[in-house]
Amino acid sequence: MLQFDEYKVKLNNIKPDLEDLGSALGLTAAERELDMLESESASDGFWDNLEKAQKIQQRIKQLHGKVDGQRRRLQEWDDLMTLCEMGNEEEDESLVPELEEGFEKLTADMEEARLSTLFTGEYDASNVILTIHAGAGGTEAQDWAEMLFRMYTRWAERHDFTYQVVDYQDGDEAGIKSATVMIQGDNAYGHLRSEHGVHRLVRVSPFDANARRQTSFAAIEVMPEIPDDVEVDINPADIEMQVYRASGAGGQHINKTSSAVRLIHKPTGVVVACQTERSQFQNKDTCMRMLRSKLVELKLQAHAEKISDIKGVQLKIEWGSQIRSYVFMPYQLVKDNRSGFETSNVSGVMDGDLDGFINAYLKCEATGTWVTKS
Repeated sequence: MLQFDEYKVKLNNIKPDLEDLGSALGLTAAERELDMLESESASDGFWDNLEKAQKIQQRIKQLHGKVDGQRRRLQEWDDLMTLCEMGNEEEDESLVPELEEGFEKLTADMEEARLSTLFTGEYDASNVILTIHAGAGGTEAQDWAEMLFRMYTRWAERHDFTYQVVDYQDGDEAGIKSATVMIQGDNAYGHLRSEHGVHRLVRVSPFDANARRQTSFAAIEVMPEIPDDVEVDINPADIEMQVYRASGAGGQHINKTSSAVRLIHKPTGVVVACQTERSQFQNKDTCMRMLRSKLVELKLQAHAEKISDIKGVQLKIEWGSQIRSYVFMPYQLVKDNRSGFETSNVSGVMDGDLDGFINAYLKCEATGTWVTKS
């Protein structure tokens, strides 16, 4: 039958790309590393160093995802080709919808995997530390910041990434003033570095009795979690430490003592905070990891030789500086100002469906074709 023959041609056309994808993903090296790490995880005393063991287990999971994903795509290609043969032999048109759906799913999966090969930055494979800051505007902006917090945690859940709320500052009446989330997963920073910048919301305010349209802003700050073996020169004398009582999403037990920690790096003005651990010492350790990551990120941005030369870049959380606009009213549209990617599925985006924006950003970055320079 003609339809099955057409799909056989389509499948044969994408087979070379599917095979090339394995090389682009570096599967041979990934399989070698996976064998080595699985052998190490089976050795005696593996769990004696809990932190190291957990990192190895996380890496094993990431490698399995890469290797098993390509095996699954190859199997799906075989299954679709078998479906074409069956359809031709039995002249069964009822198999066509299944074939169409399977082919569309396979090509979409291949495109997503191909985009993952664009994660070539030094820290793209790292976990990510994402901080949300409400802009000026009080309750409106703080509510918008909380909506973004939910959006990114839902995105993490969609990708089977894990996340930890590191800091959470409640808003005055609703929402949040700021929040910091550590997201762990394969290429987490590579995915989310595109989210760095100011995000603008237009909607009818639920806090306005006159139902007027309001514009709110929030800033997203994204930085990689820097590995422990990367040296960062931090002078203890340059750090001011503040302690305070925690509040928000960490649970009631953390409110009883001044266990939350805020570190201020005086030369750059960088401020990091953590309140979700039970002890002040644990919170300080987390803050130091975040501070190292932030200083390395600033160093990369400024191309500086010494941390003392770094000057923090202050984001203006206001009109004209946004990277993306989310319009709820009078129409529904989310549009990225850099790549030009847009969608009218506002509810899907706010429920964590960000892959279209992330993929469009990566394509623009790879080709250098921006609507607005990133």
